[in-house]
Amino acid sequence: MSGKVTLEKLCTGVPGLDMLLGGGLTEFSFTLIAGAPGSGKTTLAHQIMFALANQERRALFFTVLGEPPLKMLRYQQQFSFFDMDKVGPAIRYVNLADDLRAGDFSGVLERIMREVEDFGPSLVFVDSFRSVVQTARSGNEGLWDLQHFIQELGSRMATWQATTFLIGEYTQADVEANPIITVADGMIALSHNLDEDSVVRKVRIVKMRGQAHLAGAHTLRITDDGIRIYPRVLTPVLDAYDTIADGPRKIATGIAGLDDMLHGGLPQGHTMLVSGPTGIGKTILGTRFLQAGAEQGEKGIAVFFEKHTSRLHNAELINLVQSGQVTVLQSLSLSLTVEELLDQLTETIERTGATRVVIDSLSEIGLYLAPEFRYDLRLSVFRTLSLLARRGVTAIVTVGFAENQPNWRFSIDNLCFLADAVLSMRFAEIEGHVCKFMTAIKVRGTSHSNELRQYRITDKGIEVDAHASDLDDLMTGFPTRREPHK
Repeated sequence: MSGKVTLEKLCTGVPGLDMLLGGGLTEFSFTLIAGAPGSGKTTLAHQIMFALANQERRALFFTVLGEPPLKMLRYQQQFSFFDMDKVGPAIRYVNLADDLRAGDFSGVLERIMREVEDFGPSLVFVDSFRSVVQTARSGNEGLWDLQHFIQELGSRMATWQATTFLIGEYTQADVEANPIITVADGMIALSHNLDEDSVVRKVRIVKMRGQAHLAGAHTLRITDDGIRIYPRVLTPVLDAYDTIADGPRKIATGIAGLDDMLHGGLPQGHTMLVSGPTGIGKTILGTRFLQAGAEQGEKGIAVFFEKHTSRLHNAELINLVQSGQVTVLQSLSLSLTVEELLDQLTETIERTGATRVVIDSLSEIGLYLAPEFRYDLRLSVFRTLSLLARRGVTAIVTVGFAENQPNWRFSIDNLCFLADAVLSMRFAEIEGHVCKFMTAIKVRGTSHSNELRQYRITDKGIEVDAHASDLDDLMTGFPTRREPHK
């Protein structure tokens, strides 16, 4: 062999799977799709088949002691990827149950080859291949027969230049002791994991010869469109930052006093964590931030974990949503995964061109996340904020937190260290009145005021004093007296 062989890649048609595979499925490969019942094996195989099959690239789907073809078709055609016009001309179903009952492996192999010669497929699927394995005789002789059958099937499919898939219900222990894994070029393992009351499906690329693939377990969902996979990767950095000689471009928050404290606004691509107790005005601040963007022609996204549009009493935000200037993302699932949230954010940012995002709030996100993500909230928040930063999106993220005295913490799980800026909003008792104050704790990469300023919530929104509050003892407790400002 004098030249390097180039392996062609086939796009699977399954969102997220090509990324896990390292660019697609290798043509003429021999792939095992393994998993427990209900993990999505047959649906994954059908989704790949309908994405690839056409008049020039025909597909044969063999069923073996599993679901009859008519029953399988009844359910698979409920997915949007199913195309009935392809069944017959481009896709043919063959039931091998009778052949397997009547004879040995050689008879099954000959039936498969007769169908291949007659139809000339480029894609071959055998479901469930575990049924073939279970018919093998016990002992070394039966194991040799099975291995010989697998090797013969693989070599003959390669001769016919067919991409082959074996679908079966295998556990990790089954695979380690099974000759299939040594012959197969690739293995895709599906599982569903029960944690408390939540079930999350996962997919792993156990092996894929000749190409780099992503390791680890990745979340998948079965939707009306079929299977969707959410790879656990960071999004690429986009060249979305406009810089000037003195630093990044400042984004106005829409609150004049706050912009003054930030010395012109929040740097583009920064995420500001707004921390404070209930009723302090965090949601109002986020709404004004989105409204200020809309006034400049910018699109925004509001991510709510507790509130939804029917409960919003803010007329300005409702108008922004109804006019299409702001898109609301919300979840009704109590088993939400971080990958799904990131996928929704990415899709909405790309579709709308949004440059501003408000997440309200991190205090409720743990109620929606599946337990495995809830236990490591810090990592979940990091991945979310990284997505926004890498796309140059400026964001405000709220968190309910009132324990500012005396240790000056600003969020649960030290989430404030993940944000580029932190704004603390809190109450204090002044001469028998409950007053509100804010201060910018940090803003990375740019100067900001460290003043403590009083503000009020009015019909016009948040109004911040133009000068610092003269409160000598506010740092150590609730003051009872305020001297007039000089």
